[in-house]
Amino acid sequence: SAARQRSSLSNGALRWALEALVVNHLSMSRIAAALGVAWNTANDAVLAEGKRVLIEEPGRLDDVAVVGVDEHVWRHTRRGDKYVTVIIDLTPVSTGTGPSRLLAMVEGRSKQAFKAWLADQSQAWRDGIRIVAMDGFTGFKTAAAEEISKATTVMDPFHVIRLAQDALDLCRRRVQVELHGTRGRKHHPLYQARRTLHTGADLLTDKQQRRLAALFADDRHVEVEATWGIYQTMITAYRTSTRAEGKKTMARLIDSVGSAVPTSLVEVCKLGRTLTKRRKGHPRVLRPPRLQQRPHRSDQRTPRTPPRHRPRLPQPHPLHHPKPPRNRRIQTTPTPWIVKSP
Repeated sequence: SAARQRSSLSNGALRWALEALVVNHLSMSRIAAALGVAWNTANDAVLAEGKRVLIEEPGRLDDVAVVGVDEHVWRHTRRGDKYVTVIIDLTPVSTGTGPSRLLAMVEGRSKQAFKAWLADQSQAWRDGIRIVAMDGFTGFKTAAAEEISKATTVMDPFHVIRLAQDALDLCRRRVQVELHGTRGRKHHPLYQARRTLHTGADLLTDKQQRRLAALFADDRHVEVEATWGIYQTMITAYRTSTRAEGKKTMARLIDSVGSAVPTSLVEVCKLGRTLTKRRKGHPRVLRPPRLQQRPHRSDQRTPRTPPRHRPRLPQPHPLHHPKPPRNRRIQTTPTPWIVKSP
């Protein structure tokens, strides 16, 4: 049939509206205007169609073995709960067969929100989950342990690196206040290098390397240099070619920062305690194959001249010349019928 029973829009209109909303990111107001219906009519019809086609699809949750869970700010208003729990399928990422995909968005960011969603799934589906990746929130880990006890809870690389990055920022700010008695100013070396310190050592340009060399040449910045070294070691552990090598590097790092750290490195001591606690709670760290360094397609190409050394070729003139400013008078040759006779 052209339309379902008691439906305000035809099947073709519903399909077009759903694609416009999901694929083309068109607003509901524009969709309603294009269909010639009210906003509420278009909104109710599109939500019902999206739930039927996308959410209630029978095989949408099939072959899910690796699940990721995190919080997300959904509503940017003062009223109501602005956080939601996002659950995604990381199985294609872990196997290297494709990108991740969204499974569900549950209102709230509590243990009960994630646990209730897991409880709604079938027992066969829960038994097939092998790994659950999450941040350091204890509620998600407890919910996974109660509903899918056979699955291994891991801490994803983003949140692990973020712990070291936060420690580096706190150390830089503390040293900044101790030396200058104020927050960073644009002429302070520590403030100038705040973004450079976050860059991986293998991605630094010559200018950034000189900036860090000048920064670490000052003995007063030795605490920042030590924290920066730990941050770079953690990044290197996730960029190793083999998973076993990265695991050994991370284990040595956690053992070193967990003990025998000078008390002056306050941020490193706190980082060591956090990593030791997380390693006990999350014995493994999710490291999908796509994070490994693979030979890129560009490595097989013939070497080319760097862009900065290429000769600049003259560009053809555009067909349509830009219009001159309105306030400027254009000097043109007078037409013959207004030329004054000699």
